[in-house]
Amino acid sequence: MQNDREWRRLAEQVLGRPELGTDPDFATNAARVENRERTDALVGEALGGLGADEAVVLLERAGVACARLRDVQQLAEHPQLAARERWREVGSPVGPLRALLPPITLPGGGEAPMGDVPALGEHTEALLRAVGMADLEIAALRRDGVAA
Repeated sequence: MQNDREWRRLAEQVLGRPELGTDPDFATNAARVENRERTDALVGEALGGLGADEAVVLLERAGVACARLRDVQQLAEHPQLAARERWREVGSPVGPLRALLPPITLPGGGEAPMGDVPALGEHTEALLRAVGMADLEIAALRRDGVAA
C-alpha cells in the first residue's frame, strides 16, 4: 500500500472488510508491518482465488496501485514499448538484434547512443591497455585462457 487511504479502499472495495480500514491492527502502515503475517493472509485470502486479469481489474477499480509481474518474453511483447518507440536495431556478430533504449532521457532530449554488440574479445586489448597492462601481461592472459 502506498498510504493509509489506499489501504482503506483496499479493505472496503477489495477485501470486503471496511472495518479493517480503521482497525488499530491495520489502519496505519506501521501497524500493518507489525501485523504483516495477518495482513498478508487477509490480502491473500481475498485475491488468492482470482486470476491475474480479474485481480488487476478489481484493484484498479478500487484505485489501488498495482502492477502485473511479467517474465522477460511478456516484457518484450508489452505494447507500450512499441507505442513509445523504445526498440532499436543494433548489429552483432550473429546479425541484427532488437534492443531497448536505456530508460533515461538525456539533457536536451537526445537519445542515448547505442552501439553494436562487440564480438568476443573485440575490445580486450584496448581495455587491458587502458588499465595499464603491458603486452607480455596481455599475452599471458590470452595464453592462459583468461582473456579472449
